[in-house]
Amino acid sequence: MPKVMIVPRELAKFADKFRAPLDAAGLEVVTLPPAEANLPTEDELLLALSGVEAVIAGSEPYSPRVLAANPQMRVIARSGVGYDAVDLDAATKCGAAVCIAPGTNQGSVAEHAFALMLGFTRHIPARHAALAGGGWNRLMSVPLRGKTLGLAGLGRIGKAVATRAIAFEMKVIAYDPVPDAAFCAANNIQLVPFDRLLAESDFLSLHLPLMASTKHVINRDTIARLKPGAVLVNTSRGGLVCEADLVAALREGKLAGAALDVFEEEPTPADNPLRFLPNVVLTPHSAGVDVRSLEDMARSAAEAIASLRRGEWPAEKVVNPEVRGVFRW
Repeated sequence: MPKVMIVPRELAKFADKFRAPLDAAGLEVVTLPPAEANLPTEDELLLALSGVEAVIAGSEPYSPRVLAANPQMRVIARSGVGYDAVDLDAATKCGAAVCIAPGTNQGSVAEHAFALMLGFTRHIPARHAALAGGGWNRLMSVPLRGKTLGLAGLGRIGKAVATRAIAFEMKVIAYDPVPDAAFCAANNIQLVPFDRLLAESDFLSLHLPLMASTKHVINRDTIARLKPGAVLVNTSRGGLVCEADLVAALREGKLAGAALDVFEEEPTPADNPLRFLPNVVLTPHSAGVDVRSLEDMARSAAEAIASLRRGEWPAEKVVNPEVRGVFRW
């Protein structure tokens, strides 16, 4: 019986909620043994995957080294929509289909983006700290209404943020390499070039995938072109931002602030300068994970694996379609 491993330990805790498709496909479900760290290292993963033919994957590294040691791997199904932790070339080389879970967590990410923006503009962390310490500091807030929200990326998540921004009476402008003109027209969203997005956004929210062309898209040069007093919001991938340049800009007052859920290195080191700046709001890569989206993402991943085991091809989920010609399971 082929083995499927649920790698993220937090998912394994409620596997009964989403494992039915795997059981029905005649697959044996296994999990990682408990450990202090939720995210397995490359070395741990390399050994744990021995004999495993499919995984429900988290953010752990599916590197060329891991995949070369496990050529039996047929499916890597991410319980999420980002797949930068998977080396696509190496997966394709060993004939493994890499899947994502589209349409499962955009609502959670969009809500979190607004939690970050409101946390920043309403000084929620500082006000809470003052009250908890016995004080009563009524700091002046900055409204979202009337401000311009610039969206770098207008896929499912960008669109979910956009519709919420409209409810907050914000003006929404967007940049996307392959824009959905019909959605923009229906929601009065102006599509603009990237330079104009930088120049006009009071809040710049990132919703681009991380790839070679987008790595460090926010850097010293692009920060210099941002509207004075702008706030950067990132709920996408930490690698979109050059953190050293961002820290310098925050210290120098070139940005009003940053609201970040993702970082270049995760978990972010204890000495990361971002942790100590007064004009930031930070959360630990948790935007896409609420109790509803986590279950939806895991179920979507399980269904992708089961479909492939049955000989079906879930085209909307497979991100390396070129493997189809050699895929065998």
